[in-house]
Parts: sequence; C-alpha cells; structure tokens
Amino acid sequence: MIRTLVADDQAVVRTGFVNLLGTQDDIQVVAEAEDGAQAVRLAAEHRPDLVLLDIRMPHMNGIDAAREILAASDGATKALMLTTFGLDEYVYEALAAGASGFLLKDATFPELLHAVRVVAAGNALLSPEITKRLVAEFTRQRAAVPPAPAGGIEGLTAREVEVLVLIAQGLSNAEIAGRLTITDHTVKTHINRLFAKMGLRDRAQAVILAYERGLVRAASARG
Repeated sequence: MIRTLVADDQAVVRTGFVNLLGTQDDIQVVAEAEDGAQAVRLAAEHRPDLVLLDIRMPHMNGIDAAREILAASDGATKALMLTTFGLDEYVYEALAAGASGFLLKDATFPELLHAVRVVAAGNALLSPEITKRLVAEFTRQRAAVPPAPAGGIEGLTAREVEVLVLIAQGLSNAEIAGRLTITDHTVKTHINRLFAKMGLRDRAQAVILAYERGLVRAASARG
C-alpha cells in the first residue's frame, strides 16, 4: 500500500487527485493539505510513503515543504512535484531539494498513477515534456563548457558509460538489459556503481550529468 499525502492550494485540483488515487487498491490517501506548511505538519503526523506537492503554494511553497519533509523522514518519504508550467526556475530548486519526480497538472490518469508508483518505488520520474525542457535548458546553460573527451567519464568503465547514456535516452532497466543483452540484475549493479562513483542521487541527476558531459546530444531529447 502506497500511503500518500496530497498538497495543493486549489481545492478542486486537490480533490480531483485525491478521488482519482482513491480508486486504486494499492494507494491510500492518508491526508490532504492546502499549503506547504500544513503539508509539513501532516507529513510528520502520518509519515506517508509519498507526498504529491504543488510547486506553487501559499505560506510555504512545495519545494521548501519537500525539503523539510524529506529531511524529517530521512529519505523514507518520496516527493512528487506538480507543476502547471512545465519547466521554470523552481524545477531546478526542486531537484536540489531532493524531489524524485515532476508531473504536469494536465497529466492523464494513467500518467498520474504511473508516476506515483514509480516514485514510491524509489525511482526518479520526469514527465516527457519536462525532461525535454530540462535537458534543453541545461544544455543551453552549459554551452560554453567543453564536453568530456569521447569515450566516457574518468572513473567509469566503458559499460557503465553505456548504461549512463541509455538512462539519459530514457530507457528503463529492462530496456537497457535488452539493448546490451545482459540481465536486469546486472543493469542494476552497473547503475548502483556509476551512481556511487559520480555521487548521483537518482536517474534525473544521471540525465543531467550525461548531457553536461556531452555524452548525449540535446537533439535526441526533442523527439
């Protein structure tokens, strides 16, 4: 059971998410909040597995709320951020605060459920639109930085670089295993090692690293 807290200052939006999530046997909404400060208090009380936070809320925004909730839970609670705007300056702040995923408010019901389950399982998720804009913006900001020499990143094996590139291209573990003709377990081992070597928290940071180092072209994200 994925115990979830939903925080959004718009009552109609909040109620809609609560009602949709409530239709699922494996998801339980344990609390609702109308602002970030209330979300922090309720998260401390209910200890949810996942908090669904609107980025822009009164009293305390979703990013500050996520930072406090994640710190208090010592990583036990995951944060999935809701945004209307696709990509803005707050997305970068949310990544730094430890958010595991971003979802546009106009996402479909299946996309919402998928996001909740992926993030609750400990994985990172960015909606396709946000991923495209995130990559494009980071690429623009880093345009003056020379890419890493062809062949990879110092400290990573050739296979770990291959896995990093495939992560940046949006492939799942199963798809990476199929592409490289290795087992899912081996893929997870490579991912754990490259994350440890590069100090990465999740797949979102891996995507950013691959683009920063010039391992993947920005054009491949515009599909």
